[in-house]
Amino acid sequence: MIKMRSADVAVIGGGPAGMAAAAAAKEAGAGSVILIERDEELGGVLNQCIHDGFGTKVFKEALTGPEYAAIYADKVRDAEVETRLEATVLELTEDRVLTVLSEEGMETIEAGAVVLAMGCRERPRGAIGIPGSRPAGVYTAGAVQNYMNLRNLAVGRRVVILGSGDIGLIMARRLTLEGAEVACVAEILPYPSGLARNVVQCLEDFNIPLFLNTTVAEIHGAKRVEGVTLASVSGMDVIPGTERFVPCDTLMLSVGLIPENELSRQANVSIDRVTAGPVVDDAFQTSNPGVFACGNVLQVHDIVDYATMEAEIAGRSAAAYVADGTLPEAEIQIKVGDGLRYVLPSHVSGLDAVNFTMRVTKPDQNRAIVFSSGGKVLRRLKQQALSPASMARVRLGKARFSDTREILVEVGD
Repeated sequence: MIKMRSADVAVIGGGPAGMAAAAAAKEAGAGSVILIERDEELGGVLNQCIHDGFGTKVFKEALTGPEYAAIYADKVRDAEVETRLEATVLELTEDRVLTVLSEEGMETIEAGAVVLAMGCRERPRGAIGIPGSRPAGVYTAGAVQNYMNLRNLAVGRRVVILGSGDIGLIMARRLTLEGAEVACVAEILPYPSGLARNVVQCLEDFNIPLFLNTTVAEIHGAKRVEGVTLASVSGMDVIPGTERFVPCDTLMLSVGLIPENELSRQANVSIDRVTAGPVVDDAFQTSNPGVFACGNVLQVHDIVDYATMEAEIAGRSAAAYVADGTLPEAEIQIKVGDGLRYVLPSHVSGLDAVNFTMRVTKPDQNRAIVFSSGGKVLRRLKQQALSPASMARVRLGKARFSDTREILVEVGD
C-alpha cells in the first residue's frame, strides 16, 4: 500500500544547494520541510572533494568539501528539517506530487512548493563518441575521485586526461601526489575549460603538459587501455597527419557536466537550451509556479558558495509561496547580448536587488559587462579578464529596474 502525506516544502537533492534551500525554507517560516536524498548521507559530491578552497565567499576561509558539507548538514539539523536518506524520487507531477521510493516502501508526498536541487552528472564517453575498443581503464573524473578519495583505490599508473574541467585538473594533481604519472591533459578547445588557478596549481606546479586544440582520436587496447591516439583539431575536426600515440593504462574524461533535469521535465518546467537547466526568475521560480530550482541542476557552478547563496533565495521563496499562494510577477525581461552564452535569471520582478550570473562565449581582457535599457546604460562593470570557465556575477540594485521592461546584458568596452 502506498503511503500518502503532505509537506509545505519538498527539496529534492541533499547536496550543498539542497541543504541550503531546505534550511532556508524552514528558517523562513515553512511549517514542514522534507529533504530527500538518494545517497546514504547528505553532502552530495562534496563528500569526495577532499581538497580545500570551498567556503571562501560564504565563510571567508578555505574549507575541504566534507567540512563545507558538514556545516550545512548542521544547519539542516538545527532547523529541524525532516531528512529522508537513501530515498529516490521516481516521479514529480506538474501539480507538485512526488512519488518516493525508499527502504520503507513507496510513498507519495503532496508539496505546497518543490525545490529542485538534483545537481548534475558527468558527460560519459558515449556522449562524445571517441572511436576505438571498449577496454577497462576509461573513467570519468568524478568516478576516479570517488575511487581514490572515498574507497582508497588506485585506478592506474599512467594516465591521459581528456578535457580540462576543474574536477579533471584537481584529479591530475591528486593522481600525481598518489604516485601515478599523468602523461598529459588534452583539451579540444583553444583555452582551458577549468579555472585559471586550477591550471596553475594542478598542472603547471606539477609539470603536467596541457595540449590545447587536441583530442583523443582513438582508444587502444583489448582487455585494458594500452594507449590513446592524440590529434590536433581545427574546430572540432581532426587535422590529418597530426596523430601521435601516447602509451597509458588509464584514460580519464573531464568533458563537461549535464544538469539532472528529468524530474524537471516531468513537472512541465521550461528548460533553457543553453544551460540545460530550468528557466527561472529572480525568486528562482521556474515556469511552473511553486516549483523552484537552484544549484547545479539550474546551471553548472565553478564555486559552490554561489550555488548555496542562490539556493537560500530559492528556499526562502518556496516558503513565501506556500504562505501567500503566489509571488510577485517577474515581468522585466533579461536579454542576452553579444559575448555572452547565457544570463540568469531570465526575468525579474524589479522589487529587489538581483545578483545576475552569466558566462562569456570566449576568453577576453579589459572589457566590461554592460546592462542597458532603451539605449541607456544602467551599469557597466569593468572586467580585467573574462573566461568561459569562470562564472561572472554582477549585482544590480533595485533602483536600476525602475521604468524598464527589458534589459540587455552584453560584453562591451
